[in-house]
Amino acid sequence: MPEISVLIEAGKATAAAPLGPALGPLGVNIGDIVNQINEKTKDYAGMKVPVKISVDSNKNFEISIGSPPTSALIKKELGLDKASDNPKTTFVGSLTMDQVKKVADMKIDNLVAYSEKSAMKEVIGTCNSMGIQIDDKPAKKVQREIRHGEYSSYFEKIGEKGTEELTEEELKKDALDVEEERSEAEKQKYLDEHPELRKELEAEEQAEKAEEAKEEKPEAGKEEKSEEKAEGKPESKPEESK
Repeated sequence: MPEISVLIEAGKATAAAPLGPALGPLGVNIGDIVNQINEKTKDYAGMKVPVKISVDSNKNFEISIGSPPTSALIKKELGLDKASDNPKTTFVGSLTMDQVKKVADMKIDNLVAYSEKSAMKEVIGTCNSMGIQIDDKPAKKVQREIRHGEYSSYFEKIGEKGTEELTEEELKKDALDVEEERSEAEKQKYLDEHPELRKELEAEEQAEKAEEAKEEKPEAGKEEKSEEKAEGKPESKPEESK
């Protein structure tokens, strides 16, 4: 089965090159193919899109549309030329959750996500690395809020599960993220809501302090000798055997 792969401007395919010359010898309806390509790529207007056309012996054809990188779709949605050079501290734009959903819907067939919610979380992850906020909040914070059900009503509205069951490891990671992003008061409030996590972190802190104290404390014999030297006392010598 012949296959033709081309890169075209979304929504603006024509019977001219590169499609026309490649499809002509195959005897297919070029106009029909062009119309279908333009319909399938209209959401990517202004971007270059990879297209694959397969034609069988009966001149039936199948069109597969690739999609631009998630980062390119995000930049297009916000009208940006580039992402942030320092995404942790410099934010260059903010998407609404509806815009996140729009990008996720365009990419879902090319992502490893098994649900629309998972696809949206992947898009938010890309935003985090680009310095793009979500609802005017850091993307990493929104990821955590999603895990803890703060966006449950939104996801339930689009037919997705709103709440998630978190493991102890995920709870611990979230607490560490909170420590970086929030003030001490906000951190304590969060830990009050998860007392089991507070106990775990306190136990780890105590263990670390005990280990540090153990490393700093000199051995008893060495400590006595150092004190004798400081006072100018001669060190005692072991008795010689007679």
